[in-house]
Amino acid sequence: MILKIVYISNVLVAGWIGITSLFYPKTAVSSIFENVYSNSEYIRLVGALWLSIAILSLFGLFRPFNFSPVLLLQLIYKGSWLLVVALPAMLNQDPYPKGMAFFFIAWVLVLPFIIPWKYLFQN
Repeated sequence: MILKIVYISNVLVAGWIGITSLFYPKTAVSSIFENVYSNSEYIRLVGALWLSIAILSLFGLFRPFNFSPVLLLQLIYKGSWLLVVALPAMLNQDPYPKGMAFFFIAWVLVLPFIIPWKYLFQN
């Protein structure tokens, strides 16, 4: 049941971010990225990633364990972004999207307890 809640969250949040970043990048820059990054094709690239996560999570609603690698992907990329981008920006008092960082921290703290590790590594 918890996996399904995570997948629903991904469908809603990653879906909204993905669609906004892909089709309305100016809106994404001002809302999601808090005007820290400029409007570029990179915003759309990230939007494609997030929309892909939302679509895979939609499938995960029906086959939660089979689609759990998408959760591992999220743990890795969110954790990497926090360590390589957000933490140095915070320490240097440089701008970074604080809302995104807060959301990523929450997800990185929760995902290790939700990912079905045994299932991932037994097959």
